[in-house]
Amino acid sequence: MVEIVRLTQANYKNLLTRSERDIEAVLPAVRKIVEKVKREGDRALFQLERELDHSKLKSLRVSDKEIVEAYEKIGESAVRVLRRAARLLEKFHEKTLTKEWKIEIFNGSTTGVLMRPIQRVGLYVPGGERGYPSTVLMGGIPARVAGVEEIFVCTPPRNGAVNPHVLVAADIVGVDAVFKVGGAQAIAAMAYGTKTIPKVDKIVGPGNIYVQAAKRLVSPDVQTDFEAGPSEVMVLADDSAPPKSVALELLAQAEHDPNSSAVLVTPSGRLATEVKKMLEERMDSETIKLSFSRYSRIVLVGNLRKGIEFANAYAPEHLVLMIRQPNRWVREVRNAGEIFLGPYSPVAAGDFVLGPSHILPTGGKTKSRSGLTVLDFLKILPYHQLSKEGLRKISRMVEEMARMEGLPWHARSVKERLS
Repeated sequence: MVEIVRLTQANYKNLLTRSERDIEAVLPAVRKIVEKVKREGDRALFQLERELDHSKLKSLRVSDKEIVEAYEKIGESAVRVLRRAARLLEKFHEKTLTKEWKIEIFNGSTTGVLMRPIQRVGLYVPGGERGYPSTVLMGGIPARVAGVEEIFVCTPPRNGAVNPHVLVAADIVGVDAVFKVGGAQAIAAMAYGTKTIPKVDKIVGPGNIYVQAAKRLVSPDVQTDFEAGPSEVMVLADDSAPPKSVALELLAQAEHDPNSSAVLVTPSGRLATEVKKMLEERMDSETIKLSFSRYSRIVLVGNLRKGIEFANAYAPEHLVLMIRQPNRWVREVRNAGEIFLGPYSPVAAGDFVLGPSHILPTGGKTKSRSGLTVLDFLKILPYHQLSKEGLRKISRMVEEMARMEGLPWHARSVKERLS
């Protein structure tokens, strides 16, 4: 059954809740895996892949031969789709790329920024029945556009082999190597390095609770992107929205995970009733049924403004505006990982081929950070070059600030330059 709830002051806080992975519960087991990989390197990886992924491997690294064979397995049509998606992603991230700049603050005195890419990045790509080539593109393309010198992919094998679509996507991105390692052991290997897998400077990519726990454990030693939970969509719709389109948008998110959140927010009782009926007629998997018994529902609000306010409080991973004048209302949105406007902008298009990365924060984290972009792979290096006259103009300010904070050698270092 799909629940229809009217938003009130009494239930407001409760309706904001969604699944929170109990990472604390798995930390002890994951810590053992991380320490084992740090201690034993490749030997631990072979053993853990055999025990946890049931893969008896001869080599951790995917060979050139396997990549060539992957192209043959998936066929020309799939290759064309992956290449076209890669080009669309490149266009988006090239536009997002921040340029270096310099300004003159005084005559002969300049300040500015240099942009430098992270040198070596590890991308984790989850396993699964079909594999996730889109995650390779969504994580690899912005890294490549940023100018990252080396990109490595770790992904769990099935029966000793990596999904061919994943391999072709990795080749299109131009990654430097793909490794047949999954789970917490993959994160540990990229964080600390082994004989086969290089130590990286940053780890990005989604994963299950064990992957997220490993990222938390290695974060003091290597930068990671962010912890992400089950997928979320919030559809804000009025009576102009086609009920079937709304229902299928919710189902598309609910099929990800039994703890996914698929929420319709609407001021229209008629739409709510029609969508509820369509959802209940189409619940064809246990995953979807569980999702709607847990964190997926229909929420009735007094008007669209109340709906926008609730959306900003919820801060969803994906926000769909199926309303009249979506371009007007989108200006009111403050918190969302990605926004889809109008009747022809499904989340699936963003999941697979549109410009932004589908690696997005969940659990309300979009209040404080964005999804993965080219900027996550860049460092901003400010620089300054003052003339003697320029330094003289600011020297009194610097000396006074140094006195305020009790740092006399700061003041003396400025005086020495001018003497």
